[in-house]
Amino acid sequence: MSLLFFMSINLMAQNPKQYNIQKLNTKAKIDGQLSDGVWKNLPTATGFVQFEPGFNIPATEDRKTEVKLFYNDKGLYLSAILYDDPELIMKQITQRDDFGQTDFFRVVINPNNDAQNDTEFIVFSSGTQADALSSPSLGRDFGWDAVWKSAVKHTDKGWQLEMMIPYRSLRFPKNKIQTWGIQFRRFFRRERSEYAWNPINPTKGYSGIYHGELHGIKDLEPPLRLNLFPFTTAIGNLVDNDSETDFKLGMDVKYGITDNITLDATLIPDFSQARFDNVVLNLGPFEQTFAEQRQFFKEGVELFTKGDLFFSRRVGNAPIGQVDLQENEIEIDRPDKVDLINAAKVSGRLKNGLGIGVFNAITEKTKTTILDTITDTTRQETVEPLTNYNIVVVDKQFNRNSSVTFINTNTTRQGDFRDANVTGALFDLRTKANTYRLSGEAKMSYLNLDNDSQTGFRTNLRIGKIFGNYRYSLEHDYADDQYDINDLGLIFRNNFNNLTGRFSYEIFEPTEKFQSYRLSFRAEYRRLAQPSTYTGLRLNADLFATDLNLDTFGLNLDFNPGKQFDFFEPRVDEQFFITENFVNFGGFISSNYNRTFALDLRMNANTFIESGRDSFSYRINISPRVRFNDYFFMVYDFNFDKRLNDRGFASFLDDEPIFGERDREIIVNSIRANYNFNSYNGLSLQFRHYWDTVLYDELMYNLNNNNGRISINENLPKTALNSSPDVNFSTWNVDLNYVWQFAPGSFLTVLYRQQLFQNNDRATQSYTNTLSDLFNQDFQHTLSVRLQYFIDVNDVKDAVFKGS
Repeated sequence: MSLLFFMSINLMAQNPKQYNIQKLNTKAKIDGQLSDGVWKNLPTATGFVQFEPGFNIPATEDRKTEVKLFYNDKGLYLSAILYDDPELIMKQITQRDDFGQTDFFRVVINPNNDAQNDTEFIVFSSGTQADALSSPSLGRDFGWDAVWKSAVKHTDKGWQLEMMIPYRSLRFPKNKIQTWGIQFRRFFRRERSEYAWNPINPTKGYSGIYHGELHGIKDLEPPLRLNLFPFTTAIGNLVDNDSETDFKLGMDVKYGITDNITLDATLIPDFSQARFDNVVLNLGPFEQTFAEQRQFFKEGVELFTKGDLFFSRRVGNAPIGQVDLQENEIEIDRPDKVDLINAAKVSGRLKNGLGIGVFNAITEKTKTTILDTITDTTRQETVEPLTNYNIVVVDKQFNRNSSVTFINTNTTRQGDFRDANVTGALFDLRTKANTYRLSGEAKMSYLNLDNDSQTGFRTNLRIGKIFGNYRYSLEHDYADDQYDINDLGLIFRNNFNNLTGRFSYEIFEPTEKFQSYRLSFRAEYRRLAQPSTYTGLRLNADLFATDLNLDTFGLNLDFNPGKQFDFFEPRVDEQFFITENFVNFGGFISSNYNRTFALDLRMNANTFIESGRDSFSYRINISPRVRFNDYFFMVYDFNFDKRLNDRGFASFLDDEPIFGERDREIIVNSIRANYNFNSYNGLSLQFRHYWDTVLYDELMYNLNNNNGRISINENLPKTALNSSPDVNFSTWNVDLNYVWQFAPGSFLTVLYRQQLFQNNDRATQSYTNTLSDLFNQDFQHTLSVRLQYFIDVNDVKDAVFKGS
């Protein structure tokens, strides 16, 4: 029986459903009514089949879906009737790309029909839109936004929709007759079930290989793809009684250079409305980083992320230059970011599967101020020169599931500052049946320093089984001690030679108790590359499961058996710090979000099974969420983290690392709330207060250079250090944002921001006293109003010709 089942699935994948679309010299009014006569005589795509949580289950009559399409010279039109019980349809109102607790319909279009480069357009039952670019190697990119039309109407039979997708939102070849890949998918939020027009087998392969085909497209002329996004922003800042204002005019541009290649440029950048970063106190040896918040760097960057060589926050990040201070000099008003002059990216993929990407950005020369404390005079010194960032990517796809890639990143700084160049060659090979995968990378970094140069290498090779309930892989990852991509990329550490094995078991059909569950195991054997030295072993086990009530839970166990050799915590070359038998156990429960009230609860505890050490840590995270109605939603998040008798680097004394034993307590309160008047008009609030204290014991520890052990120094109290290692760190952030999409692609946004920051050594101070001191500081208030308008040059041309 199972053999016949899998044979039927394979047969459906090899013989996809077809829809024969007609070209009509008319259009439909996009209002969700389906009252236009144009829909009556068109063929219907139906016969949807469930693929999650079970699969190959035909949709019943009471939840069937009927889809119709046609096209004209402007774009693709689609209507869908989605049968359902009106009382059961979930339709929380959210803003764009926010799925919430909502049913939705998804159309996936692949004009090249190559199973690898999909464009997805999603309409929620609430009327909200979402869109994404999708590929097997990079997943879905919801940072990509197109401008298209849709409308929804609820009826006594369920709900229905209309869509109009203009050709400016698609990339297609200029062929006389075309066959596009197409798929229709429908999601029922109340049970997390999803259906597809052309059946999908979730146990094997990327979903793109299960597309149907759209036939009948011919004599299609790609339009002039020139879209302008002019904007204006007014900004006001107030700190104490000091205020300043700014007014900006700028424009973003999207231009189709060819049928498949697009230029995106920000001519006068403005990122004043990017939300705040979740700053934390960083006691570790590696830099603290944050997710990208700037829309230009989030959208259409899928090619540039190949090989993990592009970390967009490097562009416009804090200046890298250090200054030589004379006696009695101090640095004041050092900028925390570098201004971006402009940025552009050219990317696209040709019919033959060849993807091309070029990214370029230029940042301004940036100076810092140095004060002579005796003469009270100042001077300025450059800490970041005029800098050019560049990326070139060539990516060739083949076999409907495989690719090879070349990528080069380059950072060129004016003057004597360091320059950097990184080159990578990548491959991702999958068997034609999508059962096994072999992937690899080889990368070389080159730094041009003041008086020297530095060349480093990294390789990665992974092989594994990627289908069925049981999956496994083996991976080798190597980087020498000279490998450095941090001028335009991100790597927290180099100098490793690791071997990792993974094994997992996952179900794809519900059982008597579970809708889904996954068990995974991982073992990582770690060494240094230079010198070739064992550094540790990590064993990990995870369980993730969802029951039939859609409540989810998970368990996690981490164990690092034996001695672990940390060569980075001392912050000194060739020195290491030993820990032994680290154990971490944790778990979470997440109740069904479909309920009015839901709760996430996460807990974990860890310790070291090590002679002479009594460290113990635990963490509790409680996050209740309330959906008051379809318009108003709020999540409160409380995090408490307690670390007792933790050990780590504290400071330097006479160029030697000093360690300490410390207690650390972290409390984080945050609120996220949304009130949406409709799908185009809403308020959002984000609040976060982070408090972190670190209190060291009175006596400090020395690190033994020979054996990696630390020993208490009776003659070294913490007061003898150059500065106190104790910390009381607190941040306060409020973002209140109003968004109104008053026309397709056109937005009015108003952002109010409130910020406070405090960092001192009063680690014994209580939470309430710290909060009181924080409020005694001057709040920084920021108000930003931004108006962006979308202009399709084709619409302007049409209006001009009609007027003439």
